Amino acid sequence: MTTIKAIRLASVVTAINVLVASGFSIVGIIRPQYLLPAGSVPTQASLMLALYAAARTIPLALFALGSIYKQSTPALLILGALAGAMQLLDAGIGLFEHDIGKCAGPLSIAILQFFVVHLLYRSVRISFGRSQQVTVFYTRREEQPR
Repeated sequence: MTTIKAIRLASVVTAINVLVASGFSIVGIIRPQYLLPAGSVPTQASLMLALYAAARTIPLALFALGSIYKQSTPALLILGALAGAMQLLDAGIGLFEHDIGKCAGPLSIAILQFFVVHLLYRSVRISFGRSQQVTVFYTRREEQPR
């Protein structure tokens, strides 16, 4: 895969990932009954948890979208891996709740995210290896007589 295609693919997947995560946290603030288990009543505690979720996902989305806009491959690698890790942890929460929907969705997004980050990393590494010639100059300090 070419580097340009890998960057585009990683950009699309990362953008969708962080926007979906931010959307869920915003929905948790505005309409928490959509995310709570059936029969649960939204409380002040559920609002606080939604605010904590938004505090981590919205800045990640802003930084990820900024790195996509600037086409910063190193930032996209780091923020894409972080977004994948957050989805993997969300899948763990779904597993803990014994809710297959809250586990399968984040798990599939995490797997896809890690896959495109791996493709981008491999593409950049191969591209860097072919296009750059690194020359190392060794300087030897002359010994001075005592």
